[in-house]
This record gives sequence, structure tokens and C-alpha cells, in this order.
Amino acid sequence: MALEIKPPKVSLRWEIAADASKKWHPVQAAKSDDRSISIYDGIGEQWDGSGTTVKRISAALRGMGAGDVTVNVNSPGGDMFEGLSIYNTLKAHDGKVTVNVLGIAASAASLIAMAADELRIAESGFLMIHNAWSGVMGNRHDFQDAADIFQKFDNSMAGLYAKRTDKTRTDMAKLMDAETYLTGAEAIEQGFADSFLPTDEIEVVKD
Repeated sequence: MALEIKPPKVSLRWEIAADASKKWHPVQAAKSDDRSISIYDGIGEQWDGSGTTVKRISAALRGMGAGDVTVNVNSPGGDMFEGLSIYNTLKAHDGKVTVNVLGIAASAASLIAMAADELRIAESGFLMIHNAWSGVMGNRHDFQDAADIFQKFDNSMAGLYAKRTDKTRTDMAKLMDAETYLTGAEAIEQGFADSFLPTDEIEVVKD
């Protein structure tokens, strides 16, 4: 179920396409001694009850208690506000948060990845960032109101990316406008990620 926001005369919805959601399956269970969380589906509760929510992430963190935690991500994204809530929950966690991008962290999932104290990405993985999008119905005033609201959403997301990369909001806005897919190498080069996954690191042997 996608989140609805209803300011005066404007209805906004964030959701992933139905054909995309069918390809993603949640894996949230963890062993009692495991300090990892898996995000392998859409962000936000979906119509079939699947989806990664802040409630599920919070419950997993409470169960593990204070200490280092690893978050494995392969998600097409989804609800922006749910993504922001998970981001803030991870930032507040008492312990180091390591995020591993195994395949893709797109849209709202890329916001979650920004919560990492250490962000590692597969060499063959991707990070995708873009502007908030949705459908709007109404007259020209409604559309103008929606555009103003969307600008606030985009500024907020650009701020998170800028903080992570130590670049400007303007730099991030350009990438978001272009709906940018960053390869693993590009994500590291531009400061989104810290390194490749350990399995992708190449050991240089000197004579």
C-alpha cells in the first residue's frame, strides 16, 4: 500500500510498478546470532503485505540491541517517506551501520543507503537517484501547488546525498533531474559509496 499525502486539493502517491514488484521478494528473517538485516523488496508496505517498512526495521534493530549492524540491500525503491523514516532509524542506531548494496539501491532505497557509516557496493551493482514523482489531478492551481511541494521533497533528498558526498545540493539536483544510475565504480568515485564489497576488492601483489 503506497503512502498518500493529501494537502489541500492535491493527492500524491508513491509506488513501484506492479510488474516490478512481482520480481522482488522480501527476506527479513535473521538468526538469533546474526546482526544483519536484508532489504530485498520494495520500500513501504505493498498491496500483498510484502515490502520493507520502518516498523520491520525498527523491530529487527530492537531485537539485536546496541552494536554494529549490517544492512544488505537490493531494492527498486518505493515510498519516499518510508525510506526517509528507515534512514533516520538507522542513523539513530547505537552502533556502526554498514550497508552492502548487492544489486541495486534505487529511489527510496538509495535514501536508506545514505544512512551507512560505511557503504559498500558490488562492482556490478548500481545506485539510482531521481526526483520524487507521482500523479496529480486537478486544475492548474493544483498542479502548481504540487510542483511547489515536490520541490521541497527534492531539496530534502538532495540534502542527504550532498551530505554523504560532501558536494552541493545543486550538484545532487542535477543528478536527480537526470535520473542517474551510478555503477559501483561511479558511486565510489563520486563519494556515495566507500568501497566495493570485500568479494570485489582486487588484491595487488607486488614483486
